[in-house]
Amino acid sequence: MSASSHHHLIILGSGPAGLTAAVYTARANLAPVLIHGPLPGGQLTTTTEVENFPGFPEGVMGPDLMTKMEAQAVRFGTTVKVDTVTSIDISKRPFTLKTNSASFTCDALIVATGAAPKLIGLPEEKTLMGYGVSTCATCDGAFFRNKIIMVVGGGDSACEEANFLSRFGSEVLLVHRRDSLRASKIMQDRLLKNPKVKMLWNSQVKAIHGSKETGVTEVTIVDTQTNAERVVKTDAVFVAIGHTPNSMLLKGQLAMDENGYITTQPDSSITGVAGVFVCGDVKDHVYRQAITAAGTGCMAAMDAERWLETQELS
Repeated sequence: MSASSHHHLIILGSGPAGLTAAVYTARANLAPVLIHGPLPGGQLTTTTEVENFPGFPEGVMGPDLMTKMEAQAVRFGTTVKVDTVTSIDISKRPFTLKTNSASFTCDALIVATGAAPKLIGLPEEKTLMGYGVSTCATCDGAFFRNKIIMVVGGGDSACEEANFLSRFGSEVLLVHRRDSLRASKIMQDRLLKNPKVKMLWNSQVKAIHGSKETGVTEVTIVDTQTNAERVVKTDAVFVAIGHTPNSMLLKGQLAMDENGYITTQPDSSITGVAGVFVCGDVKDHVYRQAITAAGTGCMAAMDAERWLETQELS
């Protein structure tokens, strides 16, 4: 491992939140260092066309959008490091971060590590992600107007996504492994009254069929009680079984909710540790959109800039 290098500001994460924070702090002459996580560009690099990000009336490919964001951050003076952080110590300043190949210290830290959607565990989820498989109804629902849409899950998220997708699909199939939902009563009532939603109880998805050329065409469903299998036609599979915030390296160092999302002061990115700021999906379990992540990245940048101005730093 190389000798430690010190920086006024380090940003963890290269999704919309981290890159927006980088643009703002670089323009403020803070010379930020941004460290890529295991998925450079965040979740948008796994999507195809993005139609709901302002400024792109014809849509933009997810990887292209993230490439443009990174180029903008670099243009203003951000240094990008492609590495994986293995440990973080914010118990004292300067903060210390270790990666696979280096060690860093910093006066301020912006955490924008995002959240990873939970998947069923099928190989087709990765090969067909963005080609009929999705983890975000708000992002991709409009691509499946008048199509058959399948949702996998049984909690509030699954019910909410199924109801939302019923605005677009000709039929929504909700696949749940049990014979009752885990969702709150109000969400269950709303879902079960929706005439476009059909419940597939005691069922699990065993395989997703299709290709990048055809998209999703069918799904193999297995009955959890009888093990009987059947093939169901669908044009899309939305996996809605939750997200896991990428906050493990800060567990025990920052306040988090019961699901591991880092908590901040109301209407800010400020944490309980002076000099540490949080933005994006690692703190947001409600909206989880590129545009809201970018907005909180701006907040974190401004909060960090103001805090650094109060410190006597060489």
